[in-house]
Amino acid sequence: MEKKNLKISTATIWISSVFLGLLSSVPQLASHQFNWAEAVVNAAITAVFAVLMWYFNLYMLSKQATIKMQSISYSKLLSTLLVGLVVMFGLAWVQQLILSQINFGPTMLMVEVRGILINLVFYMFLNLLQQNYENQAVNMELERIRHDNLSAQYELLKQQVNPHFLFNSLNTLKAMVESDEAESVDFIIKLSDFYRYTLESRKLDLINLSEELHILDAYIFLQKARFDTGFTFENTLSADVFKTLVPPFTLQLLVENCIKHNIVSAGKPLHIKLYTENNKIVLQNQVQLKTGGNNSLGVGLTNINLRYRHLLEQDIEVDDNGTIFKVKLPIIYEYHNY
Repeated sequence: MEKKNLKISTATIWISSVFLGLLSSVPQLASHQFNWAEAVVNAAITAVFAVLMWYFNLYMLSKQATIKMQSISYSKLLSTLLVGLVVMFGLAWVQQLILSQINFGPTMLMVEVRGILINLVFYMFLNLLQQNYENQAVNMELERIRHDNLSAQYELLKQQVNPHFLFNSLNTLKAMVESDEAESVDFIIKLSDFYRYTLESRKLDLINLSEELHILDAYIFLQKARFDTGFTFENTLSADVFKTLVPPFTLQLLVENCIKHNIVSAGKPLHIKLYTENNKIVLQNQVQLKTGGNNSLGVGLTNINLRYRHLLEQDIEVDDNGTIFKVKLPIIYEYHNY
């Protein structure tokens, strides 16, 4: 998550610095040997130091490139105190040049102690402000991720219970029953299995790939009953990836996209392949897009990508060269790692 630098208004920096300068001269006002020149120089030196330390501490905080929850950085605290000592020593030397009658030793010790206290207060205040700022940023990011996940789940549910798919399936079943086809009973069983998988898996973030393949098998059986030889499906996944994990209905949505957006006919069958390549699960089909009315917004791919981004902080890969369309999914090996 990108970090935005903490902002402190210029007015706050200068007004607080002048106030500290005036405050540092209060003891001199109560002195019987009050000297206006000494009070003004002392206030100016303190105010200049305060301004420099404001900007130096803001610079130290801005060096952190990304938001990272942490306690006080003692190395940065030590660095800012050492820089403050050097700066205050230089300012004390300037004060001695302006007011040569002042004993440099006690004056230097007094301003150095004052500088340490001012610097410490600035650092602790800015660190507290930065931590609060980062907490708010992290909470906003978590809320955004939660919203994205809920949106992805909602889109998934809408696509799983697709009224067009149910309508087409029932029409196919009606035709099979009317023609007294022997596979009518198998079709009903597979349709029932598909919607049972929908109810069982919709609340899960991840399921085994073997379970996802059961969902896919039921879906492909239903589609083959509808399109007959209009498409072929080839699965060459090796058994060693069956225990890996995948967001539920990922492969089913990808196959549905293939059938939805491409010509599927006996004269021009659609060939779909499922395999692994470079530690990714790849679903591939040749491109033979339907003409007219194909104004897809990519909801299915967006849905899948959102879930992978949420679970792995990775994006799926889409490769379309105009002839072959591929979607590559990162392989998820262990649930507890994510």
